[in-house]
Amino acid sequence: MSRPPLALRALPPEGASHAFGQPGGVMRRRDFAALGLSGLALPALAQDTPFDKLTEAFLEALWLLDADAAVAAGRFEFAPKITLPDTGQRALMKAYLQRSLEDFERVPEASLTVSQRMDRALLIGKIRSDLWRLYTLREWAWNPSEHNPAGPLDLLLNTDYAPLPERLTALKPRVAALPAYYRAAQASLSGVTREHTELAIQQAPGVISVLDDIARRAAEAGQAAAWRVPLAQARAAVQGYVAHLKRLLPTAKRAWRLGAELYEPKFAHDIQSARSARETYELALQRREEVLASMQVQAAALWPTVIGSEAAPADRFALIGRVISKLSERHVARERFVDEIRAQIPQLEAWVRDHDLLTQDASKPLSVRETPVYQRGVAGASIEAPGAYRPQDRTYYNVTPLDELSPAEAESSLREYNHWILQILNIHEAIPGHYTQLVYANRVPSKVKALFGNGAMVEGWAVYGERMMIESGYGASPEMTLMWGKWHLRSVTNTILDYSVHVLGMARKDALDLLVRQAFQTEREAAEKWRRVQLTSVQLTSYFSGYSEIFALREQLKARPGYSLKAFHEAFLSYGNAPVRLIAAEMLKA
Repeated sequence: MSRPPLALRALPPEGASHAFGQPGGVMRRRDFAALGLSGLALPALAQDTPFDKLTEAFLEALWLLDADAAVAAGRFEFAPKITLPDTGQRALMKAYLQRSLEDFERVPEASLTVSQRMDRALLIGKIRSDLWRLYTLREWAWNPSEHNPAGPLDLLLNTDYAPLPERLTALKPRVAALPAYYRAAQASLSGVTREHTELAIQQAPGVISVLDDIARRAAEAGQAAAWRVPLAQARAAVQGYVAHLKRLLPTAKRAWRLGAELYEPKFAHDIQSARSARETYELALQRREEVLASMQVQAAALWPTVIGSEAAPADRFALIGRVISKLSERHVARERFVDEIRAQIPQLEAWVRDHDLLTQDASKPLSVRETPVYQRGVAGASIEAPGAYRPQDRTYYNVTPLDELSPAEAESSLREYNHWILQILNIHEAIPGHYTQLVYANRVPSKVKALFGNGAMVEGWAVYGERMMIESGYGASPEMTLMWGKWHLRSVTNTILDYSVHVLGMARKDALDLLVRQAFQTEREAAEKWRRVQLTSVQLTSYFSGYSEIFALREQLKARPGYSLKAFHEAFLSYGNAPVRLIAAEMLKA
């Protein structure tokens, strides 16, 4: 799973801490008047404003309205500022987005370069998506975990963009405003779901841990006394929010399933595919059958050496499942899980280099670290890339350790991420997957593609990268081929699961059967996926949707004279985080 600062979320999910500020770090309506954004009457730019200037003006005003997005993008001058997630802020954002949509829609495509046309499409799609999220999806009202201010605090504290004393000074107004922030967040909630409320309660200790980290660093800088009161008030605000959420739990009855009425438009906004959600689901069903048929042949060939002389079962799922289960006994020791991931990164870099699959940039650091506590609870591994304005900063590969699991739970996770699958996970998350792709994306001169890129392209490239590495001979063995089939089936099954659960009403029992018996996942992995599908929607479809479009594009281009695999990879990545359908349209023109 990738976590580029803005590419997968456009604006921070509505209700997350926005930012600007007067003393205390709180953005108020009067501040917008000083910026020329008085009330809801936003000034229009001239109709003949050049596209690049229009884009730059849009971004700069957006950072003023949403400093958390600015910080995520690397604009750390917005560190002290915070905006309350309240009705007034949402009204201001709506007015600004509607005016901006009009500005970009009136720009004629014929006057633009290829890159500018992609930027225009991305911006229009982003703005429409943000407006839909604000006033149709309204997740800020029913998902309490949207109100989590820890991310910017952690980023600003732990990025060396300035000496520590200066970073602490910039952070102080933001921390001092947290009581007001949580009061506004609390007032925004209405008709919450139990599942998202429980997630917010689970993540609250992570917010406290970031505040504790600030206290520790303040002591290092000799500022402990100055921070004592704001930190105490901030901790009390977090605890007060948790107490409020616990009071809401008995009446938290909103259904977490989106239903077709919300799912189809969310798919269109988030995935930006040429296909509908239903069409993608049906394509996934077809691909699932292809993968299972191949895995059946592979498992039958491995049966005598892996299982022995016992007669192989006739049932396809039983046959494949038995072989995978036995092979999964080979895995890293629990206490070496994170260390093993760290050790594999140089091996993957060497393979990509030695097989000339694409050019890498050794100057861009990748740091494997334990997932910060406030981010845990949804995905076990993710890439967190630097903002578009600070591409030189470190990229984090977040891995959730197994320390807090029981022996049985840890064994289940280790069997899922066994000797072969762990390597494929690192291909997906790091090299040549998310990390490599996002390094390329930050090279693209267009900030729009880096900031508001398409999640299906990002996830789809990582899934494609898995196949590309296997095709190149990485880990060549019948066992690796079978395990890649299992892992690839996971991406396909993600789409089937997400659509089946949110649109077709699939029950937990049937979902777990789909994941465990039919997709060969461990019970713990399946339980975590069931939790994830309750807490998220559509994102699980991005893996297969993006992959299928990228692979189809490659197969079309392979038939052309002079085709080169490396050239295809580098040309594709050179477009940045644009939707695959837009990249494909341009590459097929050449």
